[in-house]
Amino acid sequence: MADPAGPEASDRLLTGSGSAALAGLAERLQHLSIAQGMTVGTAESCTGGLVGHAITAVPGSSAYYVGGVISYADRLKVELLGVAATTIDRHGAVSAQTAVAMAEGLRDRLACDLAVAVTGVAGPDGGSAAKPVGLTYVAVAGASGHQVERHTWDGDRAANQERSAEVALTMLIAALDGDRS
Repeated sequence: MADPAGPEASDRLLTGSGSAALAGLAERLQHLSIAQGMTVGTAESCTGGLVGHAITAVPGSSAYYVGGVISYADRLKVELLGVAATTIDRHGAVSAQTAVAMAEGLRDRLACDLAVAVTGVAGPDGGSAAKPVGLTYVAVAGASGHQVERHTWDGDRAANQERSAEVALTMLIAALDGDRS
């Protein structure tokens, strides 16, 4: 189904014209990761690989980025990331619990120091009263535990994905800044 906001919305992400903020965050993440000898992985659902794309758009990302999983289907969250089916049944694919399980599962499977996970309802369809379009959970898991944030965006699909990716990169940076202490 085509995005009712028109092709311009999705083209913005595909061409990079809306990704200056992502590029800056990815560069900062790379600097911190390499300086600290930390590796990073990504588990994405509603962002469809945008976080991984932003990271790998920066030359030299292979020095710290180990890879990612785009687990759009719930089945892949279970099979590839180790999210318990009961977690999805009880809380839904779009939940803090699922985001944390995705990040922790990816960290374990890819043996990376930090893992970020994004799950949400990018829109324009798929929302409900309990989980409206724009609802997104982003989680980061590391050796010292995990952090999870809940956001509700009000943009079109591309804007919701981009804002979620910005939060994912920002949370990774914050986790690395916290590891300096």
